[in-house]
Amino acid sequence: MARREGFLRFGAFLYPTGHHIAAWRHPDAVPGAGLDIRHYAALAREAEAARFDLIFLADGVGTRGDRPEVLSRTAHSYVSQFEPLTLLSALSMVTEKIGLVGTASTSFNEPFHIARKFASLDHLSGGRSGWNLVTSSSEFEARNFNRDKHFEHAERYARASEFADVVRGLWDSWDDDAFLWDKAGGRVFDPARRHVLHHKGTHFSVQGPLNVARSPQGRPVLVQAGSSEDGKALAARSAEVVFTAQQTLEDAVAFYADLKGRLAAHGRSPDSLLIMPGVFPVVGASESEAREKFEQLQSLIDPVLGLSLISGLTGGVDLSGHDLDGPIPELPLTNASQSRQELTLALARRENLSIRQLYHRVAGARGHWQLVGTPEQIADQLEERFVHHGADGFNIMAPVLPNGLQDFARRVLPELRRRGLARQDYEGQTLRDHLGLVRPQRG
Repeated sequence: MARREGFLRFGAFLYPTGHHIAAWRHPDAVPGAGLDIRHYAALAREAEAARFDLIFLADGVGTRGDRPEVLSRTAHSYVSQFEPLTLLSALSMVTEKIGLVGTASTSFNEPFHIARKFASLDHLSGGRSGWNLVTSSSEFEARNFNRDKHFEHAERYARASEFADVVRGLWDSWDDDAFLWDKAGGRVFDPARRHVLHHKGTHFSVQGPLNVARSPQGRPVLVQAGSSEDGKALAARSAEVVFTAQQTLEDAVAFYADLKGRLAAHGRSPDSLLIMPGVFPVVGASESEAREKFEQLQSLIDPVLGLSLISGLTGGVDLSGHDLDGPIPELPLTNASQSRQELTLALARRENLSIRQLYHRVAGARGHWQLVGTPEQIADQLEERFVHHGADGFNIMAPVLPNGLQDFARRVLPELRRRGLARQDYEGQTLRDHLGLVRPQRG
């Protein structure tokens, strides 16, 4: 295989019991993992020992649905788990190097709150924080924030773009050397090195300055998840890492070229943004062992939950009146996550899947790339995507925790190191150091 310079970056995407929709029912899953700090601390230490670049936490500010008979069958609908920034602050005290990336919505927060919280996390962790900017896609979240209906797709991305500008401006409220702490001279900071934002825009009016000194990284790393046209436009303008989902090498290469090709219009170089698709790896000593592990999880899927999963991935359309063994009906795009709707429907059409077959197909990765095999087979496929410029790294979605993370960390990563595709050790202290991203200048 052709050689590409550099090595892969890796995120450990920690979902309480694992990413498979039935993971919580697995014998090795930890009951109540979503509120178990010891569980998360052990996972963070495992990921750091394996030299992952970062830990990644998703979030939703409301349960995904309001049907108790469905919600009671899943641990995947944010029914009981930590708020990400609270958890990452705790994990910053039990780790030393690994990056700490958490999700916070631009739809249901204010820029000053987000800027302050992530700057604080950057100070707590010594420069390891990252903000995963999302727009939220659920009507159930909107109803928790004085709204009967969610923002329309275009409106929430316009809001997100201005939101990101305000946050970056607030992170630049102070020069690096603004705080003097000059006891003899009686000066805490130099007034000339304080910069008031005075932002007035379509969606926000924010005076500033931020009441947190400039953070160790200059600014926390700005991460984004989203592959719609609006999402790609926002990423090209603002993001430094993009989490995405593509099923095929062809689609991954096309997405990579498209997004990297948009950067020049914003005065950015291709290496100022890393593309890290989600990967759901089931690892076995043999391919048959890996298949057995995967089928064990598949056997635990509740049909009620499977149907609910497909409904969610296709924009919240009620599919309960359709034959589970029949095809997916023609469905319009809704106001939910449009890139995920398109990906799910394209998969069903491409592979001619029934509704039942589709929920079995996506129960693990939910539209992300699913790999089942030996460490060598999985390394081959990750290398192929890297070499052909379909990814700069991957966000690892362990099927079941803690075993799935251990399998990847202790079996796949050593194989990638043998090939020169994964780092041997951390080369710096901050998340920007790990990812090869420059420390931004103020302004």
